[in-house]
Formats: sequence, structure tokens, C-alpha cells
Amino acid sequence: MGAVTSGLYNAIILYASFLCLLLVVGYYGCLGCLEDERVGLLNLKASINHPNGIALSSWGGDIIVADCCRWEHVTCDNKTNRVIKLGLGFIRDQNLGNWSLNASLLLPFHQLQILDLSGNELTGFQGLLRLKKLQVLDVQKNGLTTIPVLSALPSLKGLKYLSKLEVLDLDNNGLMGSVPPIIGTLNRLKSLSLGYNNLNDSLSIEGLCKLSDLEELDISGNGIGGNLPPCFNNLTSLRTLVLSRNNFKGTIPSSLFSSLKLLQYISLSHNIFEGSFDFTSLFNFSKLEVFELGGDNKNLKVETENSKSQLPLFQLRVFRLSECVVNGESRVIPSFLSNQHELRVVDLRNNGIIGDIPTWLLVNNSKLESLSLSGNQLRGPLAFELNAKHVYMTHFDISSNLIQGEIPPDIGSILPNLRALNMSRNALHGNLPTSIGDMKILMLLDLSNNNLSGQLPQHLLRGCTWLSSLILSNNNFDGNFPTESNLTSLLHLFLDNNSFSGKISRGLLKSSNLEMLDLGNNSFSGQIPNWIGNFPNLISVVLSKNQLEGIMPTGFCELGELQLLDLSSNKVGMSIPPCFNLSNIKFLLLQSNEFTGDIPNVLSGLLSLFILDLKDNKFWGTIPPGIGSLTSLRVLLLRGNELHGSIPFDLCRLRSIRMMDLSHNNFSGSIPPCLNNLSFGAQDRMFLTTAGSGLWLGSGLAAYSYESKISVELVFIEVRSGPSNEAAKVDFTTKWRFESYEGRILPMMSGMDLSWNNLTGSIPPELGDLSEIHSMNLSGNHLTGSIPETFSNLKAIESLDLSHNMLIGQIPPRMIELYNLEVFTVAYNDLSGKLPERKAQFATFEESSYEGNPLLCGLPLNRSCSPARADPKTPPANSDNEEKESWEVSFLWSFGGSFGVAFLGIVAFLYFNFYYRELLFYFIAKNLTFLQL
Repeated sequence: MGAVTSGLYNAIILYASFLCLLLVVGYYGCLGCLEDERVGLLNLKASINHPNGIALSSWGGDIIVADCCRWEHVTCDNKTNRVIKLGLGFIRDQNLGNWSLNASLLLPFHQLQILDLSGNELTGFQGLLRLKKLQVLDVQKNGLTTIPVLSALPSLKGLKYLSKLEVLDLDNNGLMGSVPPIIGTLNRLKSLSLGYNNLNDSLSIEGLCKLSDLEELDISGNGIGGNLPPCFNNLTSLRTLVLSRNNFKGTIPSSLFSSLKLLQYISLSHNIFEGSFDFTSLFNFSKLEVFELGGDNKNLKVETENSKSQLPLFQLRVFRLSECVVNGESRVIPSFLSNQHELRVVDLRNNGIIGDIPTWLLVNNSKLESLSLSGNQLRGPLAFELNAKHVYMTHFDISSNLIQGEIPPDIGSILPNLRALNMSRNALHGNLPTSIGDMKILMLLDLSNNNLSGQLPQHLLRGCTWLSSLILSNNNFDGNFPTESNLTSLLHLFLDNNSFSGKISRGLLKSSNLEMLDLGNNSFSGQIPNWIGNFPNLISVVLSKNQLEGIMPTGFCELGELQLLDLSSNKVGMSIPPCFNLSNIKFLLLQSNEFTGDIPNVLSGLLSLFILDLKDNKFWGTIPPGIGSLTSLRVLLLRGNELHGSIPFDLCRLRSIRMMDLSHNNFSGSIPPCLNNLSFGAQDRMFLTTAGSGLWLGSGLAAYSYESKISVELVFIEVRSGPSNEAAKVDFTTKWRFESYEGRILPMMSGMDLSWNNLTGSIPPELGDLSEIHSMNLSGNHLTGSIPETFSNLKAIESLDLSHNMLIGQIPPRMIELYNLEVFTVAYNDLSGKLPERKAQFATFEESSYEGNPLLCGLPLNRSCSPARADPKTPPANSDNEEKESWEVSFLWSFGGSFGVAFLGIVAFLYFNFYYRELLFYFIAKNLTFLQL
């Protein structure tokens, strides 16, 4: 009995184990993914990680995770357990470089419906994609230059394997040329994004008009030109149309949208439209939520007013209408906005709109997040309703208008959640409200270019801990910089052109992440603190036009990221620290200080330097021999020092130079002929890139999102404010004026000034090779010889000064071909001969351009180049006789004077020389006996 019981017990245990095994196998077998798909996923993982990536580490392993339907980024069908979705976007490590996928690795996934390979540095597919069930293909943000994702063949014959495709996202690749016509045969396609590629063939996009079921179309960010295709009107299912950032031109025909009644999103921004567009033609589009027409459309007139007082059927969420002519001569703000109550973004920048600030937009739209009215002609004070509070507002921009009055004292409680407040370039006055300190998440505050005054509120400096950019330039703020501050997030601080005084305060030390500091043109005094080196992220430091003194601190040597340093117009002196070897510095502006001694050799190691301005100091010695190694240098200004020696040939290695000023020194010797190797005036896009940039804030909307199956670039609130990348400014003398060049004007100027030195020798003819130079000044030297004939090749020259030298010969006649020449002077030389013909620009030069050259003749001088001849048919005029008598009298006086001087000279010689006097008397006594007594 016991044996039977034991056997039965063992049988039960064996049966239970068998059931458990069946359950495990059933759960992880029948209910798990198929083995061929599991193997396929592991092969796909290996390809994605080639050669040594570690992505998708959870794929594979023991039996517990062997079910690939449980792997991350994998979705299976609940009934069949077949893989239907692979969400592999942004999986591959970017450091692995570009990558090509063998399409055969996807063959095991017969039921795959959604494939996302976005952001993986994918450059192409090897073979055909044979995915007959595929509905969504997302390969955005890769490196595709053609469209091999659908086929390995340019004809895209493999599209027959993608007959069910509904969503195709090719956004942000490098596709070029035409849109392949075969895409127009994807008759089930509902969403297509080709945005931000290089598809610039305007005719090829007409093939998209065959996609009758298309609901979303994005071809933004290409170079597509021409007129808008009228056939877009055939896409009657369309609800999203994004055509922004192309080169479309011509008018926007109202008929284009007449059949597209389902449109919810229209973006036409950043094209070059012109003519007129009647916005009221969209008033019957009841589903419209987003309308964008921004960018540089200065020749486009948009009419929003309806003579029938018709109200639109839509309730917009986003309305952008900027940089065009709105409502013709009336220039009123669109009145239909008073009927809108769901707005989140209103952008009416740079339209020339007049009237009061429409703060009623905030009242009518309780969830309004961004209001931009900059660049208009809005007037009056800024006024809000009593006890108003707009908690959704994050961006408020009314800059560049005509707004007067004071900032509302309770603005901090009215707009408590602002991230960006820009009221620059108005006529605001009064003090800064303390309540701004209640804006706890404020990141940008720009109140520059107003008439604000007083001291900075302590509550602002302590309460706005998120503040990244504080811009108060060009106001009348005064007082000392606060010693206490809690601006721990501050990146950009601009207090320039105010009346701040006292020492530079240690209150700045709390802003340890500071990148840009501008305290220029104030009344700060004392020494520059050595703790300036405690800001390791500083890119730009401007302390110019203050009353700073003392030595240049060694703390600057700690600023390894520094690109711009401007200490000009102070009393900083002594020498530049020997440790000042900053590899990133591009702009070093030390002019008008009290630096002395030799120009330090350490400057020759600043290989990134674009501008070196040391003018109007007390440097002596010679130009350091290694200066030719500064091959990035564009501007070299050494004017007004005590430098001497010859101009080194090493300067000829500065092939990128555009402006060079060595004037008002003591340089001697000849002008190096090799200066013709310099680039003076050549186009230089790199020179446009200067230190620093303004703060950019971009964010999505908190209270609205647009549903889209493709990567539509939707409704980002963008704020660009603060300093531009045009911070560097250069002073250069041209056309007899001391001019300042900055921003985009700076790269357009070129010139060489060697005036008022002790240079000798002739002018090298090679200088005539500088065909793109705009200004050349060689005046105030001891140059000899003639003006080179090659100067007629200076086709871009606008100012040429050769005065106060010892030049001889004739002015080259071909110089009349210098059609850009505005200022020309050769005064006070020894030139001779006939002046160039009074043609072109030479017809504008007056006598002062030639004065001090008595042997020059011709107009505009009152000296004829040939003697006057009497007409044989006409009796001589009395004036000719008078001129002849005057000449004879002058000759007699001149002869008599010369004879008298010679006689007195001989008498003086004999009086002081006894030997020759006795010899003369002996000669007379011997040979002229009739004179003897």
C-alpha cells in the first residue's frame, strides 16, 4: 500500500511539473513573440549598434525576458503576438557616425505597421523595404540625401510593397532636387512631411496634388520657389498645410483655399510674397485654429477688415501676422481679434500698426500666453485693468514702439508668471517697479533704450533668481551697483550707457555662470578687480568709457572662454600681463588707455584674434616680429603711439587683414611692396561671427497642443533679445572723418592708413593690386617719386590721400576711371603737369585737392597749361601789353636783386679771406694799369 501511495504521489508530482512546464511554454511560447521575429530583433540590434554601440541593452537574456513583446520599444499585437510597432527613434549613439540599414533585416516582421527610425544618423537602406502592412514610416532627422528608404532604386519601384502607407515623415534630412513623382502614387497617404530638406524644384511639388486623401502636408524649410501651385485646391481633405520658410513668391490667391474648408493649420511664413491678400476670405473656415504669415513680406498687403462687418466662424489659437503691411493706410489692429476668445499666441510684429496697446486681448483671452507687438507705432501709456491677473502670460513684448509713461507699479502681480518681458526702445520713464521682483520665473528682462532712471530695486536683484538676461542699456540709471544680489542664473548683464558710478561691486560674484558683461560708458571708477577671473564662462567683457585705472589684472588670464575684451577709453596702464595667452579671444580692444613699453610678444600667440586695437596709448619700440602669425587677424590698429623702426615684412603674412592703421607713429624706411598680398576688402563671411549672442527662449504652449501625425514645427514661442553678434566696434579715419564701424557694416569696410610717419622712398606700384580696398592714406610722410600708374586699378577705392609728401611728376590720367572715388588729395607735393580730365569723380574735386603744387595746371586750378596765344585776326588787347610790361619789370627786379646779392657775397668773401683779397689787388695792379694813381 505504501509503495502504491508513493508511486501515485510521484505521478502526481510529475503531472503537476508537466502542467507547469506547459504553462511556462504556453506563456513564453504561444503567448510570446515568434522565434524568427525574436532573432530578427537581435540582428536588428546588432546593426544599430555597429560597430561598438550599447543601445537596446534589455533585448535578449534569460527566459524571463526572452519574450520580445516585452522588450522596450517593441509593440506586439495582443492576439497574434506579431510585432506591429518598432519605436527605435534616437536609439543609435551619434558618436558611432553614419549608418546604413540592410532592409532584409526587417523581412521577419510581416505584420509591422509602424516603423520609427528617426534621429539615428541613417544615410540609406540596402535593398527594398518589403513591408506590405506598414502604415507609418518615420525617418525624420537623419542623413538621407536621396529617398532610398522606400527603395534602393531612384525610380522607387519598391513602393508596391508599401501600398498601405498612410504616414511618411522625411523631415530634416538632406534630400535634394525634385520630389519624386512616384510619391504621388501613394494613394492611401494621409500625412506627408518633407520639411527642412533641399527640395527646390517648384514644378515637382505639383505631383503631390494627386494625393486626394492627404490630410497633412509639410514642405517647409526647402528652397522651393515660384508661385503657389493652384492645384493645392484639389486637396479637399487637407487640414494641415505648412509651406513656411521657402522662396514662394507672387500673390497668395484667395481661390487657393476656396475648397479647403477642413483646414485647421495654415503656415505661410518666411516666403517672399507680394501683392494683396484678403484675410477675410478665410472667415468661413470654422475649423481654423492656427494661421501664420510672418517673415520678410514688406511688399505684401494684408487686409483684415470687412466692409460688411462679418465676423469669422473660427476661434483661433495662434495668430501670427508679422512684417507686412496690415490694413493699408488705416494701419489699425485687426478688429476681428475682439471676437476671439481662445487665443494662446498673438504675433503682430513689425507691421506699422497704430493706436493704443491692445491690452484688451489679455482680458478677452484668459489663456493667452504670448503677445508680441514689437516694431509698430503704438502709443500711450501701458495700462491694465484694475486688479487684473493674467497667470498664463509667459511672453510679453511691446518693444520698438512709441509707448510713454511709467511702467505700472503692480506689473509683477498682474503678470506673475512671465518668462520674458521686453519693453525696450520706447519712451518709458520713471523708476523700475519693485514688483518686478515678484516675477519668480522671469528669465529675460529687456528695458533698454528708454528714459528710465533711479537705482536698481533690491527686490528685483534678490527675487528674480531665474533671470538669465538683464538688459538695461541706454537709460539714466544711477548709483552704485548693489553689493548684494541673488541673480544666480544670470548669463547676460548689460548696464552700458547709464550713469552708474563707484567701484565694480562684489555683488556680481553670485552670478558665477555669467557669460556676457557690459558696463561700458558709465562712471565706474577704481581698479578692475582681480576677482574678474572667478567667472570661467565669460565670453564677452566690455568696461569701456569709464574712469577705471590701475593695472590690467592677471585675473583676465583665467578666462579661458573669453572672446571679446574691451577696456578702451579708461586710464588702465602699465603693461599687458605676460600670462594673457587666451586661445579663444577674437577681439582685444585696449585703445585710449595708458599702456606703455613694448607691444608684448604674448599677443603673437593669440591665434584666434580678429581685431587688435591698441591705438592712442604710449607703446614704444617696434612691432613684435611674430605678429605675422596672427593669420585670423582682420583689423590691426596701432595709431597714435610712439612706435618706430621700419614696417616689418612680417605684416605681409596677415592675408586676411581688412583694416590696418599705423598712422601717427615714427615708422621709417620704405613701404613694403608685399602689402599687396593682403586681402583688403575681400568678402569674409567669417568676420560676421563675433563674440556672444542674445538670449533665445523657445517653449511650447502650456494650454494648447495641435494633434499631428507628422513632426509639424508648431507654435513655439520664440524670444530673441539682448546683444546681437555685432558687439565689436572699430574707429577708423577715412574721408577726413573719424568713423565708427560695427555690426554688419564692419566687414564691408577696408582700409590702410600709414599717414604721419617718417616713411621714405617711392610708393610701391604693387599697392595698385589692392583692387578691393576702400581707403588708403599715405599722407604726411617723405615719399618721393611719382604716383604709380597702377593706382588706376584701385577700382573700389573711395578715399585716397597722398598729401604732404614730396611726390613729383604727373597725376596718372587713367585715374579718372576710379568711379567710386569720393575723397582725393595730393596737396603739398611737387607734382607737375596737367591735371586729369574733369570727368566722372574727378569733376567733383576742388582746388584744395591740389593746392601746394605750383607746377600743376588745368582746372579746377587757375593755371593754364599752355601760354596764351593772340588771334592773328584780332588786335592785341591792352591787357596783353600790361602783362608783358609786368613781366619785364619783374625780370629787371629779379636780375638786379640777384646781381646785388652776388656782389655783396664776393665783397664779404674777400673781406674775411686775406689771401684772396691780396691776390685780387695784385691782379688789378698788374693788369689794369690805367686804374693806378
